[in-house]
Amino acid sequence: MASPDGASGVGGSPEETELSITLTLRMLMHGKEIGSIIGKKGETVKRIREQSSARITISEGSCPERITTITGSTDAVFRAVSMIAFKLEEVAGSDGAAVGRAPVTLRLVIPASQCGSLIGKAGAKIREIRESTGAQVQVAGDLLPNSTERAVTVSGVPDTIIQCVRQICAVILESPPKGATIPYHPGLSLGTILLSANQVRG
Repeated sequence: MASPDGASGVGGSPEETELSITLTLRMLMHGKEIGSIIGKKGETVKRIREQSSARITISEGSCPERITTITGSTDAVFRAVSMIAFKLEEVAGSDGAAVGRAPVTLRLVIPASQCGSLIGKAGAKIREIRESTGAQVQVAGDLLPNSTERAVTVSGVPDTIIQCVRQICAVILESPPKGATIPYHPGLSLGTILLSANQVRG
């Protein structure tokens, strides 16, 4: 006899499974962008955390660039990215940009081993993402300093950027990074690394 609600309670639809995946997205931001995302006394970032239910951490440091890490279910991460994109658009618009939508640029930091899947055979995948979302996407040819990650720059109005980030994340989730990833840390200059290496040698 079937259960009263007609559901067997076993398994879930593929969409449900996808939403339960934890996604981590790293973005490289300039000081001014970071300031607008943090907001006065951290109010903006607090609101984004609460409304998106994603974990958002911003790397410490006095260097001009910092890493913003967003972690959560794919849904929560997209909500956070969309709130960040709209916030950056608002700031760009208030800087006296022409009336209309101000373009926004997000720089994602992605392991180089996943960038191949993102570009696709002869650039087919990245071309498809550009054409279907209307956003501009550039994958840096060089690795970020002292890391195995590359910057992927996405620009456009927030709506197109959000669609583009969704598609990029879908590719990343399908092709996990190969080998160990050395994450990029802004401001970690070669000098400090050499110094600490010399100290180890004694």
